[in-house]
Amino acid sequence: MNALRSMVAVVLLALTAPAFAQTAPAPAAAPAPAQAVGWSSLSPAQQQLLHPYAGQWQSLPPERQAALARGSQRWLAMPPEQRTLARQRFEQWRALPPEQRTLARQRYEQWRALPPDEQKIVRDNFHRFQSLPPQRRAMLRERWQNATPAERQRMIARVRARRAHPLPAERRKE
Repeated sequence: MNALRSMVAVVLLALTAPAFAQTAPAPAAAPAPAQAVGWSSLSPAQQQLLHPYAGQWQSLPPERQAALARGSQRWLAMPPEQRTLARQRFEQWRALPPEQRTLARQRYEQWRALPPDEQKIVRDNFHRFQSLPPQRRAMLRERWQNATPAERQRMIARVRARRAHPLPAERRKE
């Protein structure tokens, strides 16, 4: 039974793979073109934060100006602890090899293309996985990475079958 529960946990990790492997969604409607953001319309705090762009601001595309203005507003609204975490994540991102950054961007776009109910499933599975002890997560990651594509598909099928026919509470072991 423990082996079975282990496989279920491993498959929870894998649940994102089939969702991402689905056909590409229809292209979204093109967003309205962004309006240029004048440097003088930025607050003094935003101007200070964006000072590296001051000399070239007028030559930036309106979409870039709008994105920088929104980002600076969000940054200024963050508490110091959140800014520290954001800086750490940015440094981790910069340290990634280009191939991993490309893969991360692709996965993010696939995530955004999922319907909200599938996003919730993926999010719930991620939180469930994160709540496991570190040793358990490492074991499950290794098991998944060492599985063949056919074994992974079987793991996913078992989890989906369990989700469709859950065990009664008295038979479940948490």
